[in-house]
Amino acid sequence: MKFRSQKLAYWFFATCMLLFALQLVYGFVMGFARIGMDGLHEFIPFNTARATHTNLLVVWLLTGFMGAAYFIIPEESDREIYSEKLGWIQLISLVVVGVVAIAGFHLNWWEGRKFLEIPRPLDFLVVVNVLAFLFNIGMTVWKGNRYTTTSLVLFFGLFSAALLYLPGMIYFHNQTLDSYFRWWVVHLWVEGVWELIMGSLLAYLLIKLTGVDREVIEKWLYVIVGLTFLSGILGTGHHYYYIGTPSYWLWIGGIFSALEPLAFLGMALFAIAMYRRAGRSHPNKVALYWTIGCAIMSFVGAGFLGFAHTLPQVNLYTHGTLVTAMHGHLAFWGAYAMIVLAVISYAQPLMTGRKLWNNMTGLLAFWTSNIGMTSMTGAFAVAGIAQVYLERRLGMDFLAVQEEIEIHFVGLILAASLFSVGIILYIYNFIKFGLPSDEMIGVSDEKMTAGAGRE
Repeated sequence: MKFRSQKLAYWFFATCMLLFALQLVYGFVMGFARIGMDGLHEFIPFNTARATHTNLLVVWLLTGFMGAAYFIIPEESDREIYSEKLGWIQLISLVVVGVVAIAGFHLNWWEGRKFLEIPRPLDFLVVVNVLAFLFNIGMTVWKGNRYTTTSLVLFFGLFSAALLYLPGMIYFHNQTLDSYFRWWVVHLWVEGVWELIMGSLLAYLLIKLTGVDREVIEKWLYVIVGLTFLSGILGTGHHYYYIGTPSYWLWIGGIFSALEPLAFLGMALFAIAMYRRAGRSHPNKVALYWTIGCAIMSFVGAGFLGFAHTLPQVNLYTHGTLVTAMHGHLAFWGAYAMIVLAVISYAQPLMTGRKLWNNMTGLLAFWTSNIGMTSMTGAFAVAGIAQVYLERRLGMDFLAVQEEIEIHFVGLILAASLFSVGIILYIYNFIKFGLPSDEMIGVSDEKMTAGAGRE
């Protein structure tokens, strides 16, 4: 940790872990409700649990991205963060907005637009918060002693994410128009500009963990991320198939959605190739596992499973079913959650000075969470395919179908329990590392890992 202000990242990461744990709680509330064990319905109805679960996902990932930026930008710019005080104000205000939003969901004080449920007054507070964050890291980059492609792409990705939040704040009386522009936020975040953020974080970690030349990694990785970005933007069309938009979206959405897996496959192969030609043996293998695992799992979840149900001929039957949940869970986990956990795994030893590189807790956290998420994806897949066949092909009543597929949610809960064990182990390891140490200020990664041999 070269700079004192990098310690700010720790508190974003800690908030991120707390919100992640809370998201799991609401996931279990929904899971048990799906098998008829809905004893909390009076206090937490299913729709409230769902809105809270999905919005916590977005908030904890954004908090993780912000923490990653506060750790990476000072090092890449070779200077302290522009205003550490502003960073603290921004974190506290973000937490306050999150608490008020969750309370609002339970009081039925929300917009009611899927994935964009927070009340309109909070929208403006979110915008102010993100603008403060962008100003802080933007000034750090601007006044930095050096410029790198990694820091510039990270800043551009975060800036674009903020810009694309604005269409979701526009109110339309027309349902088609409202849905059309809502996807400018939801889709263009997760299959557009967030991929720039993911790419920059992946590049940073590969540079640090493999020792491969920066120019090589940045050049080829951003070519791949650029392809993913382009196909993701035009792939927005797969949300426009059946909402009242012109039929040409069937062609645009179908073609470019089919191209997305190729870019994600390229990213996975590239990350593996960089690991194989590594010029250094970094002892933090847990961080390396999360990094390479992110590239592989994003291909499976975001690429392959996305392709599996976004072709128009397939999506005609699968849209709005649990097949979407199958794709969504593994895509978010592989592409974004894992990269945040990778950055935290890399940064923790540098912030605290504790070389808990590859303890059993960290390794178990990686394997059990990934096996659990893969199993959850399988349970969603089986339930979704059964739902499509019974509801969309045989014409059974929606509620009757939900009763028929209850058994699959038993398997889902078991898989989610295994996944949660992994996350609990990860959080335990996070706590075990302890608080940031002032003694680590000015200590580079090279000094921290000096003398480490290949394991």
